[in-house]
Amino acid sequence: MFNIALYQPDIPQNTAAIIRLCACFDATLEIIEPCGFHLDDKRLKRVAMDYMDKSKIVIYKSYEYFLKKKKNSRIILMTTKAKKKYNNFNFKQKDTLLFGRESEGVPKIVHNDSYESLKIPLKKNSRSLNIGMAVAITLAEALRQNS
Repeated sequence: MFNIALYQPDIPQNTAAIIRLCACFDATLEIIEPCGFHLDDKRLKRVAMDYMDKSKIVIYKSYEYFLKKKKNSRIILMTTKAKKKYNNFNFKQKDTLLFGRESEGVPKIVHNDSYESLKIPLKKNSRSLNIGMAVAITLAEALRQNS
């Protein structure tokens, strides 16, 4: 139904938690390399447990390759730099919800290539959420709107 894309993820445990989330909600996980870890990392496997086998995971060797495959798709970038709130946006089935690196987000080109940039509003002086939490919140809203 929805695609969750991770741009060059840094932390294997976060990616593993997102693998489990995607498996439970029938979302496809798309990982844009290079990652800050190997996909056979034991920390990833420990958290993902048997959900690796229950998940739909697509690996893209580069952002450019990801873009080629997504040329007819809406890429919705979730970023703390956005002005528009996620809960004021109409998600559509087959949207790709893109999340940046834990350490540095995404480069400007990714912002420019996205159909829309959205944020999860936080209280003042809060920097950001854990990426797994951000994915869960956004996916829950997208699913709620399309159920």
